[in-house]
Amino acid sequence: MTVVRVVLLFLLAAALLFGETFKLYLKDGGYHLVREYQVEGDRVRFYSTERGEWEEMPVALVDLTKTEQERKTKDEQVQQEARAEDEETKAERELRREIASIPMDPGAYYKVNDKIQAVPRADYQVITDKKRQLISVLAPVPLIPGKATVVIKGDHSNFVVTEPRPDFYFRLDKEERFGIVRLTPKKDHRIVENVSIIPVAKQAIEDRKQTETFEQELAPGLYRVWPEKPLEPGEYGVIEFADNGKPDDIELLVWDFAYRSASK
Repeated sequence: MTVVRVVLLFLLAAALLFGETFKLYLKDGGYHLVREYQVEGDRVRFYSTERGEWEEMPVALVDLTKTEQERKTKDEQVQQEARAEDEETKAERELRREIASIPMDPGAYYKVNDKIQAVPRADYQVITDKKRQLISVLAPVPLIPGKATVVIKGDHSNFVVTEPRPDFYFRLDKEERFGIVRLTPKKDHRIVENVSIIPVAKQAIEDRKQTETFEQELAPGLYRVWPEKPLEPGEYGVIEFADNGKPDDIELLVWDFAYRSASK
């Protein structure tokens, strides 16, 4: 047992044994440090913590109003601190339960009626003038100079949320960037992003409609992400992507969802 811990235990035992010390104010501006006091007729009887014994003095010399007002203020502060500590402890317990409810498998998750649901991951295609390639893992997609479009088959997502500012949980397999993007429906697919490959500058420019979001790290590799502003009804995707700086490939994962207002 460390010296610091021994001292803390001693102070705690002393506090429990002797009770709270407060100031018994006098009308001449002085005070006594006391543990308790009693008004008995024209006398005030008090236990002095400085001298460790009971003493008494005329009540006319004691400022009882100031003494009780300060004790009341101090009691209110102690109660406020206790409530704040209780709320903080409760919040920590809630956070631990929240973290424990998220599956360990990497992916995007959404809470519905206090139940965690996995958001289905979408297979996307990279369309260029030369070919159409189906992708289902976060791995480099070789590209050739020119333009390409990343699309998801179908004009609507089967995963629908009705909250305008939905909370998503993101458990990453490795540290990558992530966020929420708005998808653009077009014929029988939804556009995730457009990519331009500039061979001379050796640069890949990825153009996506990324939504401004708040992000909170709940645990290593586990994040909560939600929009800064209410979403407009439409098609969206939670994405994980790597800006690897290479001019000839992209890395991307998409979990698609649709926002529909609950009032409609």
